[in-house]
Amino acid sequence: MRRLLFPVIAASLFLAPSVRAQEKRVEMDDATKRATAKALEWLSSRQNADGSFSDGAYAHNTAITAYAMLAFMSQGHLPSQGQYGPEVAKAARFLVASQRESDGYLVGARGGNMYSHAMATLALAELYGQTGDDALKAPVKKAADLIIKSQSFNGGWRYEPQPTGADISVTIMQVMALRAAKNAGMHVPDTTLKKAIAYIKSCYRPEIGGFTYMPQSGAPGFARTAAGLCVLFLTGEYEAKEISRGVEYLKSHFNDYTHFYYGHYYGAHAMHQVGGKDWEDWYGRLTKYFLPSQSPDGSWSSTNRREVGPVYQTSIAVIVLSVPAHYLPIFQR
Repeated sequence: MRRLLFPVIAASLFLAPSVRAQEKRVEMDDATKRATAKALEWLSSRQNADGSFSDGAYAHNTAITAYAMLAFMSQGHLPSQGQYGPEVAKAARFLVASQRESDGYLVGARGGNMYSHAMATLALAELYGQTGDDALKAPVKKAADLIIKSQSFNGGWRYEPQPTGADISVTIMQVMALRAAKNAGMHVPDTTLKKAIAYIKSCYRPEIGGFTYMPQSGAPGFARTAAGLCVLFLTGEYEAKEISRGVEYLKSHFNDYTHFYYGHYYGAHAMHQVGGKDWEDWYGRLTKYFLPSQSPDGSWSSTNRREVGPVYQTSIAVIVLSVPAHYLPIFQR
């Protein structure tokens, strides 16, 4: 594989001194490093022979595989480096093999939806961006093109790869995937992202400070608000009026256990973008929650029926705890 001239981890060297100093305020301590190392060891034992990961009813699933793959990558493991390089390589091969030749849909023979497609696209785009592996270029481009073609008239996406509806949850995952693809050098039309931003903003409730599932539909929630803020930062909307109240909403809803892991996957990214003491305090809350709740075998598992399963939960726990390591481009400031 062709490697980039400047490793991703070195990106912080090119930041302004004030930003570098701010980044150094939040680091992974030894206890967190031990916890994530044990979690990755557990995850590696759960990989299927075909390179995929399964979780409960989600057998050989592209989304679950992508989450696990990103967990390894969040600690710097790539196909050509790190203890778990072989696991990343096998997972990537599974995702590429799962792509539908006719349109680039990354769901595989076991089935899936645009959630699965977006997560798989994100993982492959992150890997392509870090390695420059030419074998990944065409699959990532094809996957990103499908997302672009499937955007609904109102700027969002729904469960199927066609422009037939939208909700904030599916939409945000597509924007994450497109942002990663764009970072990796793929062409993503500005109009696509602008329409997506407009849709996401239409789900904002200014009187509460949070984001709803659909425009004028239901109450705001922690997970949706974290995801909404995450995308505003990813698309360069740093001065958006929704951000300040959205951040306060997150702070006051940290322990909202509805889609807790999903919410903190986005919340960690959003608060990292906020930076400063807000991020320092947030990361402290993350470690105080996740470290004591880790199982002796290294996994995380909740009995909450809204959570998928231990592979999913463990992967997300590793990803959010590893944000200060700065390995994943999508999580960098």
